[in-house]
Amino acid sequence: MAALNRLLRTRGLLSSSPFTSTACRSYSSPAAESERKFSFGGSIGNNKIPRKDPSERDVQWVFLGCPGVGKGTYASRLSNLLGVPHIATGDLVRDELSSKGPLSQKLAAIVNQGKLVSDEIIISLLSKRLEAQEAKGESGFILDGFPRTIRQAEILEGVTDVDLVVNLKLREDILVEKCLGRRICNQCGKNFNIANINVKAENGNPGIYMAPLPPPAGCESKLITRADDTEEVVKQRLRIYNELSQPVEGFYRSRGMLMEFDLPGGIPESWPKLLHALNLDQEEKQSVAA
Repeated sequence: MAALNRLLRTRGLLSSSPFTSTACRSYSSPAAESERKFSFGGSIGNNKIPRKDPSERDVQWVFLGCPGVGKGTYASRLSNLLGVPHIATGDLVRDELSSKGPLSQKLAAIVNQGKLVSDEIIISLLSKRLEAQEAKGESGFILDGFPRTIRQAEILEGVTDVDLVVNLKLREDILVEKCLGRRICNQCGKNFNIANINVKAENGNPGIYMAPLPPPAGCESKLITRADDTEEVVKQRLRIYNELSQPVEGFYRSRGMLMEFDLPGGIPESWPKLLHALNLDQEEKQSVAA
């Protein structure tokens, strides 16, 4: 822990809530590191990855992708399937916003302008989440929304091993339409989407259909739109992502850890294909088919 705290201090990122030992694992030897990278199912580039027994799968995965691509949806499903915590930095930010704590006003201004939250704030929120995870005896994670920059990726690499980075991809025009269709129930907090996306194949681009994800009757009258889900803000967020976050793909690609996955449609079309790409077996697929 002392070495970790020194690392974060040298980068000016140590808040009053330091990272806990749950998230910290020492680096492996080169041979062990090579074996670690190929301990999960699926493939990276031309390399076929041997499966690991699900009972031993204490994964530490990262989900990348533009805002609105569905990182939270697929990360959450895999979290339930594999029995590891899903840590979404976007949710951490929204929880802090709703808490009316000391950071809430500052965060509101940042989010409403479509800007990225600073590394210092994200590290502080993530630290608190990892402390809570350790207290509950949880291990492993699927990170959603972090890292977004090379600097964040380097910080994460310095404090924990990442086994796999899944990069979800979707056309920008469809991303914008998806984001503008997002709705949240202001009572139960669940997310829905009223967008009915049906793009025909043309100019070499495949057709994509994404059905709406409507709320149940009890939530219909309680739907609200996120303050940052306006066309101007959404496009600004995508622009920032492209400028600052896409180099993270190269960071992980150079380490042989990046798996790119083009979403072929909505959840019914994409989920089984994602499971196949991760080489999860049929029994596991059936256990989360609902």
